[in-house]
Amino acid sequence: MEKFLIEGGVRLKGEVEVSGAKNAALKLIAAALLAPGRTTLHNVPRIRDVETMLAVLDGLGAETSFEGHTLRVEAGEVDSYTAPYELVRKMRASIVVLGPLVARFGRAEVSAPGGCNLGLRKFNFHLDGLRALGADVELDHGFIRATAPDGLRGAEVLFEYPSVTATENVMMAAVLARGTTIIENGAREPEVVALAEFLNLMGARVQGAGTGRIVIEGVDELNPVEYAVMPDRVEAGTFIMSAAATGGDVTVRNVVPGHLKMEFEKLREMGVDLEPADGSVRVRVEDPEDLSGVDVSTLPFPGFATDLQAQMMVLLTQASGAGIITENVYENRLQVAEELNRMGAGIDLFGGHRALVRGPRRLSGTIVQSPDLRGGAALVMAGLVAQGTTVVDGASHILRGYEGFEEKLSRLGATVAFAGADAAVYP
Repeated sequence: MEKFLIEGGVRLKGEVEVSGAKNAALKLIAAALLAPGRTTLHNVPRIRDVETMLAVLDGLGAETSFEGHTLRVEAGEVDSYTAPYELVRKMRASIVVLGPLVARFGRAEVSAPGGCNLGLRKFNFHLDGLRALGADVELDHGFIRATAPDGLRGAEVLFEYPSVTATENVMMAAVLARGTTIIENGAREPEVVALAEFLNLMGARVQGAGTGRIVIEGVDELNPVEYAVMPDRVEAGTFIMSAAATGGDVTVRNVVPGHLKMEFEKLREMGVDLEPADGSVRVRVEDPEDLSGVDVSTLPFPGFATDLQAQMMVLLTQASGAGIITENVYENRLQVAEELNRMGAGIDLFGGHRALVRGPRRLSGTIVQSPDLRGGAALVMAGLVAQGTTVVDGASHILRGYEGFEEKLSRLGATVAFAGADAAVYP
């Protein structure tokens, strides 16, 4: 099993640059299927989830080439409409090829998605949205099959919950539908706004992205374009909180502060010194014990991001006082607390979706298991502040979403190493 090894006790110092956003890049790659010809994407992170999405597109018959951080997708010839199980089960975001395939080719078959074990994440929002647009959708033996031989038609789509991927899937389907589509209670995340900007550059007519009401006027065709992926706000937040937890002084570059408004508010409430500048944020904490515990509730954007909840949990173990974390998005996302408790965090779980974190706690290095992508990053972060050596098993989760994680941390002074599946590295 792949793993990270961390020697704790070092204050992070220096500068680090954030990569392109995983959650934006994956949807832009899927959207390239909407236009015949070559789409060029810049600032694409070299992470395993991107590799998986490229394998999905290659399996559909598209041609992809990846040099540095520039990705080219040639979607002129697509000869398959089936996204295979072995790929989709690795990454739930693969389901977003459903909308583009149905919109452009009139049919699609996608395995019911897998990915991180964060509990039941309903994909019925995707299916109901496509049905509203006139697609015939069925779930058969673990596969989602959607057909629209006569094309899609505009409709009103009302989401019970502002699902990001469902909003994006319906957006991508609606851009080639006949007539007007109105999405009510759509997701407002910055990645949704970026996708709308990309689609409009291709010739679509999308208005209202970033609000709960998105209006899409269908067009006959789209054209391939060149576009740069936005910075990854979750990676930025991870480095910011890691710097604070270690009592560091770090400048995080390639950041959009407006994408982290609630997170910044909570960090300042704790006492973290944040200095936003043009495209960067400097984080300074003299002593983490001078920070105060705060209560955090995860919510869809612009609320506190669920993808930064585990990292905040680690930071709270180093602050003075108590804080309650309430997870409102994914029911299994607090399972990282069990691994942190093996390090001495003393976190109490109650009510199924709340965690009481008391600090400051002196964490001790040990062997822990990454439960998911963000929980794994949080365990690496815990290893930075722990005494001794921490081994984080299940590094494959972390590599899905963080590019050069150990290299970036090492440049900030941390002692972090990656070991492959066959390495005998346990202390």
